[in-house]
Amino acid sequence: MPLNGLPAKRRVAPAARRECCLPLCYTADMVTVVAVDLGGTNLRAAYFPDDHPHPKAQTKIPTPTHEGPQAVLHRIIQTIEQVAPADRHDLRIGVGVPGPLDPVEGVVFDAPNVPGWLDIPLKALLQQHFNVPIILGNDANVAALAEWRYGAARGSDDMLYLTISTGIGGGVIANGRLVLGANGLAGELGHMLVNPGGALCGCGQHGHLEAEAAGPAIARKARERIAAGERTSLIDAKGPPAEITAEAVGRAANSGDLLARAVVEEAGEIIGRQLASLVHAFNPEVIVIGGGVSTIGSLLFEPMLLALRAHIMHPAFLKNLRVVPAALGDDAGLIGAMVLARGT
Repeated sequence: MPLNGLPAKRRVAPAARRECCLPLCYTADMVTVVAVDLGGTNLRAAYFPDDHPHPKAQTKIPTPTHEGPQAVLHRIIQTIEQVAPADRHDLRIGVGVPGPLDPVEGVVFDAPNVPGWLDIPLKALLQQHFNVPIILGNDANVAALAEWRYGAARGSDDMLYLTISTGIGGGVIANGRLVLGANGLAGELGHMLVNPGGALCGCGQHGHLEAEAAGPAIARKARERIAAGERTSLIDAKGPPAEITAEAVGRAANSGDLLARAVVEEAGEIIGRQLASLVHAFNPEVIVIGGGVSTIGSLLFEPMLLALRAHIMHPAFLKNLRVVPAALGDDAGLIGAMVLARGT
């Protein structure tokens, strides 16, 4: 199936078809879901016969990004076929995709780490093959849904989700609804400006939260300190500074390395300042922090919480507020795609 077989038009749907929030009203139990988590490294699919977060079947394969967008599309179809039931009556397919997209038209504008995925009409292409409802969502929004429904924010109507790894993504649930915005693009929390004129972000802008506190930023700042002459165990552990990763910095920080600890604490402080702004905007009950960088633990969370408290305008915003690590790990993408498909 050619990727350009259907036009990818950035049309603005009629007002009646769009809402700023996605109402999360669950469908009848007879609806079954195949959930797909499209990542730059791995592609996962799972079959959920009901609304419990434990799939009946699942598969995981490397994403063939080096083979081009056509190969990725075919691999998505193959993984869905591997787990989908023979009886596809009342089946829905939910897909979590990285990057900005139009959830109504089902067009992926730009998928980072999936080269060539520009203006891909993924919803129409999958419907053409499977002839069942296809529901698309941004991967961080989808993970937010999973943590809200089954994870660390279960029972909350107002929550923020921030995932910190190679990039920084996010999702907002307000009054029990996923906030989508006018064109389905809301929740890009990693692209808030924190340092005008700062480091170049993957999106092409400078000084975004992602460019200053995500995994690559942590590794870059460690390398900069080493180049300036600071001593660290990282050089012995990882060889040349160019090979240092955020994971290595986190391990060194937890082992007492002063340079690594300073870099991690700086990232936590930057994130905490932005959390204060988000709390002012959304007044959540829970903030859930996920992603690989979050596994560094207290060395990241403690300066994050200190900065949040230091920059809040009034203690009332902190009343009953919880900041907690994510609970679902790598499964959040699949579970959230299931929640998305059943909740629309």
